[in-house]
Amino acid sequence: MKSFFKFIKSIIIIFIIVAIAICAYVVYDGYNLYKEAINNKSIEEAISEIEEKKYFVSKDEIPQTFKDAIVAVEDNRFYNHGAIDIRSIGRAIVNNIKAMELVEGGSTISQQLAKNMYFSFEKKFTRKVAEVFVAMDLEEKYSKDEILSYYINVIYFGDGYYGLGEASRGYYSKTVDKLNFDEITTLAGLPNAPSAFALSTNPDLAKKRQELVINQMKKYGYLE
Repeated sequence: MKSFFKFIKSIIIIFIIVAIAICAYVVYDGYNLYKEAINNKSIEEAISEIEEKKYFVSKDEIPQTFKDAIVAVEDNRFYNHGAIDIRSIGRAIVNNIKAMELVEGGSTISQQLAKNMYFSFEKKFTRKVAEVFVAMDLEEKYSKDEILSYYINVIYFGDGYYGLGEASRGYYSKTVDKLNFDEITTLAGLPNAPSAFALSTNPDLAKKRQELVINQMKKYGYLE
């Protein structure tokens, strides 16, 4: 019996060592991807490219209701955590294990901005690590409101529209300051799955997603 437990203990130790080695390799690989990305294009240069977009909308021009909606539905603790949210990561791990598949990512808005700036087409695990390093840079260099506004200017809304400025004009033929509550909450729901919720092809699904956005806004105190 002692030999059996000794064997099991050895297996567990080997498993832990292998797991640590794999994690170390992924972090190393992700860090190299991060360094390569920012060496090719600095954070400041990437942000400048966003600001130079034809329909860029500054943080003061984005309707507060839209900011509230995006935070409520995508990263409700955005203003309370740093580049990553340990609580969201833990919840995502539990939900993924329950579903036996990758159903939730746990990424923060800062990480999603990093992905859109640099890593949209990279391998997943390596990219996730690289995202964290870029997100840390973003959190160090820019305010939360700035990060949120840059994110809103790069996310995809479906039907070929990138950024709120394009989506507002493309879907509703108006500038963002003319959007009403119904339009704002509809648009806020699209980036989660822009192909599935695209207004041109799936207006009914977009409407259901809008209901979720409104419920999340109520849940987190943005609406009564």
